[in-house]
Amino acid sequence: MGVGRSRTLREEFPSVIDVAYKEWKRYRPVSDIMTRNVFMIERDANMMDAARLMGEHHIGSLLVKGAEGPAGIVTERDLLTRVIAAGKEPDKVMVADVMSPRLVTIRPDATIREAARKMIKEKGRLTVMDDRGLAGIVTAADLIRSLPDAPETVMPVGRFMTKTVVGATPEDKVLAVARTMGRERIGSVIVYKGKKPWGIFTERDLLSKVIYGRGSLDDEVGKYTSRPLIGIDLGYTIHKAASMMAARHIRRLPVFDGERLIGIITARDLVEAYAL
Repeated sequence: MGVGRSRTLREEFPSVIDVAYKEWKRYRPVSDIMTRNVFMIERDANMMDAARLMGEHHIGSLLVKGAEGPAGIVTERDLLTRVIAAGKEPDKVMVADVMSPRLVTIRPDATIREAARKMIKEKGRLTVMDDRGLAGIVTAADLIRSLPDAPETVMPVGRFMTKTVVGATPEDKVLAVARTMGRERIGSVIVYKGKKPWGIFTERDLLSKVIYGRGSLDDEVGKYTSRPLIGIDLGYTIHKAASMMAARHIRRLPVFDGERLIGIITARDLVEAYAL
């Protein structure tokens, strides 16, 4: 038998309180984790307005105002795929033209597990509605911050990561990189110097650093790349990856096997793992 870390008495014989706490975490209601401060935008605003509002508040979506509550949702992915990748100018495209009128709703008393399963099945953020109307919103980032210590979360990240990694160089123009992200429907690219991963450029970098920060789409992407590159080892569990994302306020982690980059795992991937 190999020599390893000895288990503590608490690990070997968890108390009733420990067991109860884990069970409580598994059945926490959505109301405990949802974002209550929901930002909204008018239908006749343009996508540059939407992008700047999302960039200012470091969020990835806005609910669209309707006559009696939210009439739809517009996201950073809509900006990438339906505006930038389509060769359109954000200040000339109306929110109403790209928003999704379909809202994926959930009750505030639903469990986190139910929310995870609905998010993956419906492929969208969750709008939380109670008897009085809009109560909040739940994103993948909200879910991973509270990913329970369930047996499912000890699975290795390698089972759920994306193995195809799209790359760029620091000299590539932001517009070209953004169009690639929109065309491929991905939220980030790895930026390489030579053959070595150097940083990551994400949808949020585009919103917060370029559009809200009054940068230019003609700038080199290296100017806005997030560095240093924060990655994890292939042996990480779902729970450990979620804990790192939550602690560092990020939604993507490159996965390494030694020095070799072999994939990337996102907040949505972690939610999918938990939703199984």
